[in-house]
Amino acid sequence: MSGGTGRGLSVRRRRLRFELKRSRDEAGLTQEQVAQEMDWSPSKVIRIEAGAVGISTNDLKALLRLYGVDNPARIAELTELARLTRQRQPWWAPYKEHIDPRYAEYIGYEMDAAVIYQSHPYTIPGLLHTEEYTRVVIADGGPADLTEEVAEILVEVRLRRQREVLERPKPPAFHLVLGEAALRILVGGQQVMRNQLTYLLDVARRPEVTLQIVPFSAGAYAGLIGPFTILEFADPIDDDVAYLEGSEAGLIRDSPEQLSGYRQAFDQVVGRALSPADSAGFVATIREELSSLET
Repeated sequence: MSGGTGRGLSVRRRRLRFELKRSRDEAGLTQEQVAQEMDWSPSKVIRIEAGAVGISTNDLKALLRLYGVDNPARIAELTELARLTRQRQPWWAPYKEHIDPRYAEYIGYEMDAAVIYQSHPYTIPGLLHTEEYTRVVIADGGPADLTEEVAEILVEVRLRRQREVLERPKPPAFHLVLGEAALRILVGGQQVMRNQLTYLLDVARRPEVTLQIVPFSAGAYAGLIGPFTILEFADPIDDDVAYLEGSEAGLIRDSPEQLSGYRQAFDQVVGRALSPADSAGFVATIREELSSLET
């Protein structure tokens, strides 16, 4: 494991901005009133609460005084959060100009997750791509003006992301449900796809990974709305998040009501899927079909 910086950073930033917004609400102040009292621009308050920029420890302490926060333990906790979020840069920082900010935010959350639930009806998710499959998906699925240089950077980011999540000392529990189409669509041709299915089976043997397949015979099911991910964190204070792909790509949802809907959808997907043992056999059968086509 490479041990790059970034672990814990996104969750800390999220917790800090949540606590600052909560403190402001408890003080009964609007963002405009805070900006006036602090002699800041309104956009600075908005950016701080959105997590778009950090906040210095001096500014934080002044802000907490304005909010009437006088509990020493809470002040110390928030000050440490502010210090840590400004001190560290995530490993993907050098690539920020080439990746969507919403994707970068998701990478940070994924690195911190204790449990990952994913439903992908049509393709293999990026966390489990082989390098060959990654290159084809990025080259063929990217924008028309994608240059070779940027494509190579995106491949590098995806492979680094895999290492940071799957090869860390205590990897997350990972429950993945794929639609049969994800196994059948010949991304890159028969050999690339066969290698991808072999890798999928290898990863599925890991104790922290659960792989299930929804066959075509299951008919319509909730997962056909598009791929989505639910992330859970080890610390109960950190709310879970859902990440969407497809038409609402990159949207992070973290309200209890929204998360409840995606949890129900994931449970429905699992209910239509084969057991993990039968799923492994299903993937192996399709892989062998591809082998026979090569001869």
